[in-house]
Amino acid sequence: MKRRIVVGISGSSGALYAKVLLDKLAGLSDQWEQVGVVASANAIVNWELEVGPLNWSDYPFKLYEKNDFYAPFASGSAKYDTMIVCPCSMGTLARIATGISNDLLTRAADVVLKERRRLILVTRETPLNLIHINNMKTVTEAGGIICPATPSFYSNPKTVEEIAATVVDRVLDLAGFDLATYRWGQ
Repeated sequence: MKRRIVVGISGSSGALYAKVLLDKLAGLSDQWEQVGVVASANAIVNWELEVGPLNWSDYPFKLYEKNDFYAPFASGSAKYDTMIVCPCSMGTLARIATGISNDLLTRAADVVLKERRRLILVTRETPLNLIHINNMKTVTEAGGIICPATPSFYSNPKTVEEIAATVVDRVLDLAGFDLATYRWGQ
């Protein structure tokens, strides 16, 4: 069965992680039926500052406005099985942890949690304060997965994109995708 995925892009630094994720998902099109994307206004600003111009027509995904509560994944009946928030700001984490569904991104996360489906938050902040840690604990206890944007280096990445891919490949593994990536000991 092909996957139905929601990608949320929040406004923290780390737009390269979102770009690499979208690029890799586009290359895995045989494994998904639908990918819906929702991005905050700050996410677009950060993308353009950190990565360059954003052209949504480069991607085979539907982009939803942040207040489009008619998007299919705003309801559990649409049966989206996974949501990835990449990068996930601490403000977005806090709203998800406390059940504040004030936009499509946080509503979709709330739906995924209430339906007991897979929510993966690629958090991007350092250092962490106790509020951040407690919010991560709350989301974890609710069934979400916290996957900090912490790259690995044992694959000897050569470019910044390859470094970001060490995180994104881990996220795609957690989401259940079959992908060719560096595997320890193989």
